[in-house]
Amino acid sequence: MTLGRLVLAWLAVAAWTMAVTLGVTLLVATKPVDQTGALTVIPKSLLTWRLVEALVLTLWAALWFGSLGSGGWWLLFLLIGVLAIGPRWLSAVDRSRLVEVLGDLARYVGSGAILAWILR
Repeated sequence: MTLGRLVLAWLAVAAWTMAVTLGVTLLVATKPVDQTGALTVIPKSLLTWRLVEALVLTLWAALWFGSLGSGGWWLLFLLIGVLAIGPRWLSAVDRSRLVEVLGDLARYVGSGAILAWILR
């Protein structure tokens, strides 16, 4: 697996995770933008974490597709997503929390689909 493919995969997953984060924020926030049109509810630290998360998922997928094969990628990323959102899933009692949890799960499975498409 070349470094170029890994960087391409990371950029694609980073774009996906940022898009899902933005979409979920716009769905659940009461005032997602200020008067100038700038997003006010997504802290910079969360966006930084999404980039790190995309890198870790890309490296994990490179290991999976490079050594163990390509079958069952969707189950792998579904389980990773469930592990990551487990504590928030238990407290999902209102609509906005449920949207966040399902958005997070979609972020992980979608990332797996992107990585399966690029790295296989």
